[in-house]
Amino acid sequence: MKINISVIVIFIFCSVFSSMAQDKTFRLPEGFVYVDEVIPDIISEIRYAGKNNFIGKPIAGYDTARAIISKSAALALSKVQKELIQKDLMLKIFDAYRPQRAVDHFVKWAADKADTLKKARFYPDIPKDRLFELGYISTRSGHSRGSTVDLTLVKVANCAEVDMGGPYDFFGEISHHNSKEVSQEQKNNRETLRLVMRKYGFRSYSEEWWHYTYDAEPFPDTYYNFPVR
Repeated sequence: MKINISVIVIFIFCSVFSSMAQDKTFRLPEGFVYVDEVIPDIISEIRYAGKNNFIGKPIAGYDTARAIISKSAALALSKVQKELIQKDLMLKIFDAYRPQRAVDHFVKWAADKADTLKKARFYPDIPKDRLFELGYISTRSGHSRGSTVDLTLVKVANCAEVDMGGPYDFFGEISHHNSKEVSQEQKNNRETLRLVMRKYGFRSYSEEWWHYTYDAEPFPDTYYNFPVR
């Protein structure tokens, strides 16, 4: 009964945080799904569809704020969600599939030294021209292969994000899994996420506590460019 009540709370209280809009006429490539169609109670805040990101503008290729991922990764992620709900936690997605045109947008932005609109919030201590060297941005992203996801934990009771010690998409040492700048409680929260993701086949990325890739990704050599629509 507890689980059912939690799910009701999720739909009533958290629905304002999940953007599910939606062009039902758009057909995804074979093997891809909308995450919310596989995991209806998942929370999403697709940052690159709006202005709350390190560039400060909507990113090319994000025509709607909705998460897309390979079907196999989505099914594995649904198992993560089911286990977390038993602990009064659940997933919140910031990004999943990312079209190559969005990656190209990042590359173009990084080359413009004058564009530092969001520097104070997202990369205060790192020059833009070192973001590639340090592994925060790449000319080809695993997200474009369709089985990588950026996410965090939220509490079922109030949809508040669990304290991970640093914000999503912050370019700096505090975002590293082994960061010494976070408290033991924050490390434990990161480890809670890492362990449950690892259990169902997702590997972490050392530089970003929120970044996970499905080990058995079905398209390991293909970088897609269809829009998020």
